[in-house]
Amino acid sequence: MGNEDKIIEHEDSEPSTGVNHTASMYQETQEETVKNPRSIDGNESTRGSNLLSSNESMLQGTPTEPNNLPRLRQIFACPPHGLLDRVITNVTMVVLLWAVVWSITGSECLPGGNLFGIIILFYCSIFGGKLFGLIKLPTLPPLPPLLGMLLAGFLIRNIPVVSDNVQVQHQWSSALRSIALSVILVRAGLGLDSNALKKLKGVCVRLSMGPCLVEACTSAVLAHFLMGLPWQWGFLLGFVLGAVSPAVVVPSMLLLQEGGYGVEKGVPTLLMAAGSFDDILAITGFNTCLGMAFSTGSTVFNVLKGVLEVIIGMAAGLLLGFFIRYFPSGDQDKLVWKRAFLILGLSVLAVFSSTYFGFPGSGGLCTLVMAFLAGKGWASQKVNSFKIFLLMSTF
Repeated sequence: MGNEDKIIEHEDSEPSTGVNHTASMYQETQEETVKNPRSIDGNESTRGSNLLSSNESMLQGTPTEPNNLPRLRQIFACPPHGLLDRVITNVTMVVLLWAVVWSITGSECLPGGNLFGIIILFYCSIFGGKLFGLIKLPTLPPLPPLLGMLLAGFLIRNIPVVSDNVQVQHQWSSALRSIALSVILVRAGLGLDSNALKKLKGVCVRLSMGPCLVEACTSAVLAHFLMGLPWQWGFLLGFVLGAVSPAVVVPSMLLLQEGGYGVEKGVPTLLMAAGSFDDILAITGFNTCLGMAFSTGSTVFNVLKGVLEVIIGMAAGLLLGFFIRYFPSGDQDKLVWKRAFLILGLSVLAVFSSTYFGFPGSGGLCTLVMAFLAGKGWASQKVNSFKIFLLMSTF
């Protein structure tokens, strides 16, 4: 009996230990769950995130037509916004400009008229410049917008149907070129640095006279012996080819000067001054040879006339430069606008009046000297001359 009681007690004790062990395991599991609440739902959350990522990838893999639909609705919204609104506004402004000019001038603004040709040439040149500015080649620097403008003019002149309707008379084109020359020379004169010009005056004279004269003489010799032209016509061709285009040199040098490149050594000032004097020398030489070719006077008189053009241009530039240096004074209202109007008006007047009186080479020199003296005087009075540059660039 005693043994049976022991066996029964032992059997009763085994389940109790199993229950206790199970309870302890359950308690540990609960503690771990409290410490790490993600342990139970971790697999479910992971599965949910996987499902979301798979759905996103499926949406990205689907065609983009539904994604482009809101963009198209935004572009073609009513009333329009963004790109469509900008295009409609610009086209309306262009048409309005033509309509206003047509209402004033009549046939001049119709196809074949001068104003119509100027407007078409203006907008085509802007479009060509913008288009070439967007072209970027991998191993080359960006193409200059001026190349696109030249190509636009070349196409307009050589396409038969377009050239018949887009025409500008010689007097109009000559006047526009003279205005452009005066504006460019004003910008060059205002951008010259007097200190750098003092240090580099000898180099400036050599750089302006040497290449121009060498190119003119070389072209004249080749034209005389290869093409059989007279010496006068050979030198005419030489001075045309040897002239530096200030429309290319001056804006580029102003951009470099604004960025601080070569300012310490005076490179922008040297190139702008040399290019401007080179152009004036080419104009003077061309007019001298032109007078000799058509025998409008003796050879000595034509040579002395070229020297006289330089003297008249220097004297007139000094006089006008000192005038606008002190008039208007620094205490007046709208000072920048008054000075810009005076210097632009006097420069255009100098270029046109010099041609009228028979001294075409003196107008450009007068403009350059006047702008240089004016800019030097304004800088000494601590006037922001860069505003004048901005006004020059708008024309």
